[in-house]
Amino acid sequence: MKTVADYIRTIADFPHEGIMFRDVTTLFSDPRGMRLAVDQMLHPYAGQPIDKVVGLEARGFILGGAIAHQLGTGFVPIRKKGKLPGPVISEAYTLEYGEAVVEVHDDAIQAGERILLVDDLLATGGTAEAGIKLVERLGGVIVGCAFIIDLPDLGGRARLEAMGMEVHALTSFAGD
Repeated sequence: MKTVADYIRTIADFPHEGIMFRDVTTLFSDPRGMRLAVDQMLHPYAGQPIDKVVGLEARGFILGGAIAHQLGTGFVPIRKKGKLPGPVISEAYTLEYGEAVVEVHDDAIQAGERILLVDDLLATGGTAEAGIKLVERLGGVIVGCAFIIDLPDLGGRARLEAMGMEVHALTSFAGD
């Protein structure tokens, strides 16, 4: 029986030399792989009261929409700066090569709503941390952070857990 990791393609030296890129598009394109990933990502949260699923741009949208559908909840996208119409709040964060900003509509989450944050990959945790901060600024309560892949050597899980977050990942790749 195949695991989620079996559906993930590794591409050496992308986007530049020395990087082992974990490509989840091969997982998404296979109906069994996609179903397996969505089911396993939502499993720890089934039966918990969750008001909305928040997905981080861009692959978090694919997963978040599917998970929200299965849970019968709403979906909220957190996007790169300048992509959302209407009033937004923003959060800057540091990347290995600079800085980025993500945004969410200022009315997307109501105070006290229970939120599941999802994305495909947890590396340094910068994007996830920025997403968590946006949700919390709107008064949302993060019940968990779910990812397909954890790259533990990059410290993202430890960073989120230090913030008090519950982190769930389906597979990990050490040394990346």
